[in-house]
Amino acid sequence: MLLDAKSNDDYWSEARRPLVCLLFLLPWIAIYELGVLMLSDNDPNQIRNGADYWMRSVLSSAGLGQILLLPGLVFFVLLTWHLVRRHPWRVRLNTQVGMLAESFLLAVALIVVGQVHQLLFVNLQPGEPDPRLLTMATGNLTRAVSFIGAGVYEEVMFRLLLLPLVYFLFRMFDCPRQFAAAMAAVTTAFLFALAHHVGPAADAFNLFAFTFRVAAGTFFAAIFFLRGFGITVGCHAAYDLLVGVLLVHPID
Repeated sequence: MLLDAKSNDDYWSEARRPLVCLLFLLPWIAIYELGVLMLSDNDPNQIRNGADYWMRSVLSSAGLGQILLLPGLVFFVLLTWHLVRRHPWRVRLNTQVGMLAESFLLAVALIVVGQVHQLLFVNLQPGEPDPRLLTMATGNLTRAVSFIGAGVYEEVMFRLLLLPLVYFLFRMFDCPRQFAAAMAAVTTAFLFALAHHVGPAADAFNLFAFTFRVAAGTFFAAIFFLRGFGITVGCHAAYDLLVGVLLVHPID
C-alpha cells in the first residue's frame, strides 16, 4: 500500500524507503568490500562470511562476475523496489543519522535478548559449553570486517530475498497476511540458524548457539517487516560489532 503524502515526510516512514535504505547501506558495503580486499592474504574467502560466499558461488557458477555483481544485485533490487513503489527521490541526512542510532539501539535490545536466553539456557542445560568458546581467533579488525559483511549479506540472503519469497509462498495458499508473515519469519529464522552449521567451514552444532540464532533471525525478520531493510542490516552489523569485537564472544 502506497504511503500518503503526510507519512512520506516523517522519519518512521522515510527510513523504510528502498532508496533511503540503499544509501544507508553504501558505507557498510564499501567498508566490507574494501576490508576484504585489504586484509585477505590473496584469498578473500578467508574473510567472507557464508552467505556472501554462497551467493558469489551461485553467481560464479552462472558465469557471472563476483567482485562487483553481488553489491550490484543489492543496488538493483532496492532501486527496482524504489521505482515500483514510486517513492520520491529525496534522502535527508537526519534520517540517515536516525537510522544509525536506531540500529544500535535495536542491537542493544538484541544483546538483552541474548542475555536472557543465556540465563534460561544455563538453567535448563547446565552442561552446555560456555558460549564464549565461539570466539573467533582472529584480529579485531578482521573480525569487524567479517561481521559487517555478515550484517549486509546474511540480511540480503535471508531477509531481502528469501523472506518475501517464503511470505508469498504462504500467501499463494490463501494464508492471512499476518499468519504468512509470522510463518515466513520463523521459517527463514530456522534456515538462518541452520546455515551456520552447513558446509566445510561451518560451526560445530551447539544447541545454545542454534536456538539463539533462531531467536535472532526472528528478531531481524520482525525489524524487516516493521522498520525496513536498512535498519535490519544496521542492527545485525551493530550487534555483531558490539558483541564480537567489544564483548568478544560472538554468536553470529
